[in-house]
Amino acid sequence: MKIAILTDSNAGIDINEAKELGVHLAYTPIVIEEETFYQEDGLTKEKFYAELKSDKNITTSMPSPGDIMDRWDKLLDEGYEQIVYIPLSSGLSNSCHAAIQLSEEYDGKVQVVDNHRISVTMRQAVLDAIWMADNGKDAKEIKEALEANAFDSIIYLTVDDLKYLKKGGRVTPAAAALGAVLNIKPVLRTVGENFDAVDKVRGSKRAISKMLDYTEEYVNKLLENNDTSKIRIGAAGTFEKEEDANSWLEQVKERFPNIPDIYYDPLSLVVGVHTGPEAAGIGVSLILREE
Repeated sequence: MKIAILTDSNAGIDINEAKELGVHLAYTPIVIEEETFYQEDGLTKEKFYAELKSDKNITTSMPSPGDIMDRWDKLLDEGYEQIVYIPLSSGLSNSCHAAIQLSEEYDGKVQVVDNHRISVTMRQAVLDAIWMADNGKDAKEIKEALEANAFDSIIYLTVDDLKYLKKGGRVTPAAAALGAVLNIKPVLRTVGENFDAVDKVRGSKRAISKMLDYTEEYVNKLLENNDTSKIRIGAAGTFEKEEDANSWLEQVKERFPNIPDIYYDPLSLVVGVHTGPEAAGIGVSLILREE
């Protein structure tokens, strides 16, 4: 059975990697001063962060229902018999619920996965879906497996400047102002729903250290019942300089020398709207595939 795996920008998979993996991408709009852009269509990282730091009004938007259905129709017209669509977690966006409702018109040919993932953990769900499709699972079986595995992951995040979270209504203006004065950095956590603050410390170095401590606790818990081959750790960030991204990846590798698969994946520009530049994140996933 020919199955298409479709995901959106929040998985952090760019066009070139998508082509290599055989994955299809749905594009999430970024609106800059009422003009719509797409990361995958000419909006470079350099241009985006320059606009963001200039304090222009930048927001994200759900893919339109028409665009999503057009994408599904095109894939089915190209000869795919079924589609597995893995959008951003329903806990972070309404787009997942909207897609589930739209899929009801497709008689089971389109399976929308609500497995509560974003960024590096969402990327691992996409890779699991590819592996299952290659090994004979149909779209419904893939959806069920991914949703059963939904909460076997976690993400920690810290941001350099609280003003971007303030713009999105995720912290109050007073808290953002106080954080700027005292150099307070939050440590945020999500298992696919909202990001919750689990710690607040002074300075980026302490925030990074706390994130690694919390991640180590989670990894050790997973290792009680799982082999290291089943654990994936993804470092992520909105770093503007490649050396800063490489430095963050090396810190993660040094903390987890026994985990064989640790990688760096830039946070998508869609996520960057809410975190701002120089954010650092780390995600842990328990994977389904066998390698």
